[in-house]
Amino acid sequence: MGDQVKLIATPQSLPCCRVEWALKLKEVDYEYIEEDLRNKSAFLLESNPIHKKVPVLLHAGKPIVESLVILEYIEETWKDKYPLLSDDPHERAMARFWAKFGDEKCVVGAFGAAWLTEGEEKNKAIESAQESLAFLEKQIEGKKYFGGEQIGFLDLAVGWIPHWLKALEEVGEMKVLDPGRFPSLHEWGQNFLEIPLIKNSLPPREKVVEYFNAGRSYKRSLEAANKP
Repeated sequence: MGDQVKLIATPQSLPCCRVEWALKLKEVDYEYIEEDLRNKSAFLLESNPIHKKVPVLLHAGKPIVESLVILEYIEETWKDKYPLLSDDPHERAMARFWAKFGDEKCVVGAFGAAWLTEGEEKNKAIESAQESLAFLEKQIEGKKYFGGEQIGFLDLAVGWIPHWLKALEEVGEMKVLDPGRFPSLHEWGQNFLEIPLIKNSLPPREKVVEYFNAGRSYKRSLEAANKP
C-alpha cells in the first residue's frame, strides 16, 4: 500500500473542499472517492465509525478525520511543499484559533440563520453571524490573504465564505456578508476565488444551493416529526 493517499469526500461539502485545496497546494497525488451521504458506504462507516461523516483522509491505510485536523496532518506530513502555517509559534496558534472560531461561530451561525424562517429569531441569528464575521474582518484588514502574500491554513479554513455563504444566503433568503459592512472580508473573498487552483476546484453554485436546500428540508422534516 505504501504511502497511498485517498480522500473520501463529497463535492459540495465545504470541509471536503478545504482538504482538497491543501492536497493540491502540496502537490500530493490522491485518489478521490466520492461518497453518497444519503446512502453511506461501508468504507466510510469503517473509516469514520464515530462521526460517520466526510471528509476522511486515508494515508497508507490509516484514516484521519475532521477537516481542520486533516489540514494540520497534511501540513506536518508534507512540510517541504507550500507551507500552510508560519514558522512563528504564536502565528501558528492564532491561525488554529481563528480556524476553529470560523467553524464554531461563523459556519454554525450562518447555517442557523439560513435554516430559520422569517421573524425576530432569524434576524437575531443573522446579527449573531455578522458579529462573528466582524472578528474575521479585523483579522484580514490591510492584508491580501490571512496568510499574508499567499494563502495559508486560515485562508483554506474560512475559504467557504465567498462561495458557500453566498449559496446559504440564497437558500435562507438573507444577507449576511454585506460588502459595506465587511469591505476587507469581501475583497479577500474576491481575491481568494480568483486563484486558479481554488477557482477550478469549486463545485457549481447551483449544486451547492441544491445541497443546502436538501439539508434544510431534511432538518425541518425531523423537527416536524419530533413535535408532540
